[in-house]
Amino acid sequence: MRRITVTTMALGLASITAVTLAACSSSSSSSPARSGSITVFAASSLKEAFTTLGQQFEAANPGTKVTFSFGASSTLATQITSGAPADVFASASPKNMTQVVSAGYATGSTNFVKNVMEIAVPPANPGHVTGVADLGKSSVKVALCQPQVPCGTVAAKVFANAKVTVKPVTLQPDVKSVLTQVELGNVDAGVVYVTDVNAAGAKVKGIAIPDSVNASTEYPIAALSHSASLTLAQAFEAYVLSDAGQAVLTADKFEQP
Repeated sequence: MRRITVTTMALGLASITAVTLAACSSSSSSSPARSGSITVFAASSLKEAFTTLGQQFEAANPGTKVTFSFGASSTLATQITSGAPADVFASASPKNMTQVVSAGYATGSTNFVKNVMEIAVPPANPGHVTGVADLGKSSVKVALCQPQVPCGTVAAKVFANAKVTVKPVTLQPDVKSVLTQVELGNVDAGVVYVTDVNAAGAKVKGIAIPDSVNASTEYPIAALSHSASLTLAQAFEAYVLSDAGQAVLTADKFEQP
């Protein structure tokens, strides 16, 4: 994991220690510094993992409340720089985090996981999709994320690597919306993250993309400088970076950056 600023790194390491102790000791978890509420803006693909992490963080720190706003990282970054009341930002793209840092809403960030792409199809696979090349067929209805959204950007890299031209029948605002189109049977295939296929379970079937053409994105996280609960925001960031947080993310098929 990469820490951009030395000052933030020191705070992060101190917070990791504090939160780890809180998870192991009921007396530590009741520290006054761990009370209050925060709002976390996070990429849609983090929904399942972060919901679990939020519950664990609250349990380890009685008196705290973590509220999430999930969406496309590009949209969330714009909301933050427009003054939306957020305390932590977890993006599916370093580009969107840079937008927030450059605007002065964070002093630095840490890349905490990586994600790769996978093709999702309905369980019966009506389009008979076996690989990326099939997505270029006019007979196959494909759903993709909008091009400015990280999952759309990474999917475009996959198509470029595979030298395939894909004409989607629908462009969705985030990766969960693409997945929904597949689950409803509105399309024959959607290009989403490995973690989304895992989260969908039996609702979809995953078609692996070979490493030779696949593409990935790293996820940075930062406590936001203008947070009214900065100490708690930094503690949550530290929890995500801790062994306990990484265990949840790994179980959901995220990879180390």
